[in-house]
Amino acid sequence: MNEFPIGVGENLKFYVYRLIDPRNGETFYIGKGKNDRIFQHVKATKSADVTIDVDADSDGDGPRDDDESLKVARLNEIHRAGLDVIHIVHRHGIEDPKTAYEVEAALIDAFAGLSNASGGHHSTDRGPMHALEIAGKYALPELTPRDDKLILININSADHGSIDELLDRTRYAWRMSRHRAEKAQYVLAVIHGVVHGVFVPTNWIPATAEHFSSPRFSATDTRRIGFHGRRAPNDVWEHYVGLRGKRLPENMRHGQNPIRYYNC
Repeated sequence: MNEFPIGVGENLKFYVYRLIDPRNGETFYIGKGKNDRIFQHVKATKSADVTIDVDADSDGDGPRDDDESLKVARLNEIHRAGLDVIHIVHRHGIEDPKTAYEVEAALIDAFAGLSNASGGHHSTDRGPMHALEIAGKYALPELTPRDDKLILININSADHGSIDELLDRTRYAWRMSRHRAEKAQYVLAVIHGVVHGVFVPTNWIPATAEHFSSPRFSATDTRRIGFHGRRAPNDVWEHYVGLRGKRLPENMRHGQNPIRYYNC
């Protein structure tokens, strides 16, 4: 099957689906769609053949091409083996794309090893967390926005022992607009929707060994950029971080993209 019979797609409304590798029964991709979206990959041989899922994420910055490349690479392996992908519609009859995003996000968080390079919608601040993390997060004060030009980077890891280590995790290496990045006054390090650090970028440069020579930066990528910078002044740190971090308000939270631009 490479399309639904006439009339079926309309009855499904929005839906969330899984793609399963018939060679080992592994779910390797979770997406959302409507009509025949679930079958769009059948003839795809490269990521450009597959359009982004239903309705571009309003707080993202374009298609998640890392996701699509990984997915299509797996599809090509299955096709070369002379097999067909198994399609599972996991939940259908969803009335709106916002709800579809939430269902997709929960399902992505429940499966390990997916070719979804990005987490689900809002998984960076509402995804899997230990109960103690949840309690700690919502006991923190909420950040009060002001007119600074910011880039918020979700580093999705609390594993840092010093400000210098946090800076290194934040400054390297991201697929983002250098033009927009250079407008930013500060870069915020965000973990699960909480600001843990704020840094002043002094220059943005390609993510190559020439510019980032430490062993910590071994995985270079010319399509990505990073920055050199320093800890923000104490008054700026106090506003954005405080003693233990500050929760982002709703209008500053991340979607699926680890990068969020604010006023720039």
